[in-house]
Amino acid sequence: MNRKLYLRLPLLLLLLTTISKDVIDAQDSTNFPTIGEILSFDPAFENLVAPAASIEVLSSGFVWAEGPVWVPEKEHPYGGHILFSDIPNNRVVRWDEGKGAITWLKPSGYTGAEAYGGEPGCNGLLLDKIGQLISCEHGDRRLSVLTKGGGKRTLVDNYEGKRLNSPNDACLGKDGETIYFTDPPYGLPNRYDDPRRELDFCGVYRLAPDGEVTLLTKEMTRPNGIAFSPDFKTLYVAQSDPEAAIWKSFPVKEDGTIGEGKVFHDATKAFKDGLPGLPDGLKVDTDGNIWATGPGGVYVFSPEGKLLGRISTGEKTANCGWGNDGSVLYLTADMYLCRIQTKTKGAGW
Repeated sequence: MNRKLYLRLPLLLLLLTTISKDVIDAQDSTNFPTIGEILSFDPAFENLVAPAASIEVLSSGFVWAEGPVWVPEKEHPYGGHILFSDIPNNRVVRWDEGKGAITWLKPSGYTGAEAYGGEPGCNGLLLDKIGQLISCEHGDRRLSVLTKGGGKRTLVDNYEGKRLNSPNDACLGKDGETIYFTDPPYGLPNRYDDPRRELDFCGVYRLAPDGEVTLLTKEMTRPNGIAFSPDFKTLYVAQSDPEAAIWKSFPVKEDGTIGEGKVFHDATKAFKDGLPGLPDGLKVDTDGNIWATGPGGVYVFSPEGKLLGRISTGEKTANCGWGNDGSVLYLTADMYLCRIQTKTKGAGW
């Protein structure tokens, strides 16, 4: 997020009509303050993460945590809080330093009356350029925005008249308004075989400010995490397929569409060798390094795709996001919300 936007970001906390004050069943990190280890595969990694850095557990007890996003506070540009999804519990959780975690929004991704599979809630979260929360909603099968007035508005729920599968993750384009998002079927109760499916592929899409939806590619079997390089000339997409656990990079054309993609890392063997998790959420730092959750934790790649190191949580790690002054990386790893101090900053900070 661009630091210049901080002072004009409206506080999501003011949307009191949508906020639940109930304390959730999450535990402090007193007994298990850290998890995992830091693994360096290249000397350059020490310029990004100190060898003595630790993965700090902030809270736990969630069913499947996802989509962490930092919400800066107007009065304190580098002070704020984390929002993240607890998908099976159909809620967004808020975590504050010194206060812990509370249920902030429920329901978060499914508003139906009947039970709807194991992952009904929202998944990826991000803020638009005026600070409103954009959600990838599984159960309601849409991208939505939580407006300043406190209500939700659908941004997109179909492609050429056919319902989306279950939007998973999203990022903003160079203009700060265009949204790029992925659409695997993980939120459908029976996933690929669900009779509710109307699209026979899993797409990567571009949603223009005027509402036009463009299918960028349907070549990826399970597109998941998505992020741009700092110059917006490359789009990175993770594929959470056990048979092809890969990350791909796509050149971005002048019109915002993408060219032919190429694999820049294949973690299929790592997954099959027993490391937990698959390619999932990802973010990029100011120098173009990619921080991508995958088998074993968060992989850190150079812009050329060289594996520099891994923040090894030992858990299935779903997503990550920059926070505080841009140098702290927050992680959602299965039941945990964690963070690690880095020596870099997120792109745009």
